[in-house]
Amino acid sequence: MIAYLKELWAYRELVYNLVLRDLKVRYKNSVLGVVWSWLNPLLMMLVFTLVFDVLGLARQDISNYHIFFLSALLPWNFFSGSVMGGIPCIVSNGHLIKKVYFPREVLPISVVLSNMVNFVVALPVFFLLALIFGQRITPWVLLLPIPILIQVIFACGIVLFLSTLEVFYRDTHMLMDPLIQAWFFITPIIYSYKDLPDKVTLLNITFNPQTWIFRLNPMASIINTYQDILYRGELTRWDFLSRTGATALVVLLFGYWFFRRFSGKFGETV
Repeated sequence: MIAYLKELWAYRELVYNLVLRDLKVRYKNSVLGVVWSWLNPLLMMLVFTLVFDVLGLARQDISNYHIFFLSALLPWNFFSGSVMGGIPCIVSNGHLIKKVYFPREVLPISVVLSNMVNFVVALPVFFLLALIFGQRITPWVLLLPIPILIQVIFACGIVLFLSTLEVFYRDTHMLMDPLIQAWFFITPIIYSYKDLPDKVTLLNITFNPQTWIFRLNPMASIINTYQDILYRGELTRWDFLSRTGATALVVLLFGYWFFRRFSGKFGETV
């Protein structure tokens, strides 16, 4: 593992160039280019205001509901864009894999990092909109790199695993289309985790959904951390944050092991 990491570090410039390439391709033939990273939050905010405020669908018990929603939607888009964009990254770059040697993991990692850049670029617009609508920004926002790092670690693990599956089973991305939508709804984004009941009985088993949604869904924990920092202006408990980070690290290690286990067959399969 240490040898693999050293080799990956030696190819860090390739990762940088691939991230730059992904960003250029994203805005290729676009008149506004990177400005869309700022316009998208503005357009989403306009839609939320029309739908939730004008039509009376806003949650009355949550102040600035559209800010609450946006504070979760932006990191979710970062995650879903990384996953769905990273799944075909090995197959779509098969011509490179067959021609030249480089650590194959730079491909999925570059996809995650390019989506992270888009997320970070959009954050200043979120802060501006939050201030306009009277949402307070606290000094805890300086700790925002912590959940971003945890999310990058978790997303890299997921993408390394799924991109490997896609090489051998090309319907992986088709299966993930409905699964990523289902994942969206079981993650507290359009609702607060406090809206869940305290007790549910299923198959004669009684459990607390508010607790288990965080234990079984790491993205629920990550999204809640963003909302704590960006919307509530407070810091998630350190024990909660450390457990989430540990889970993300386990997912990364497993995804990386799985990727390296089968990466030697990529050239003959893609």
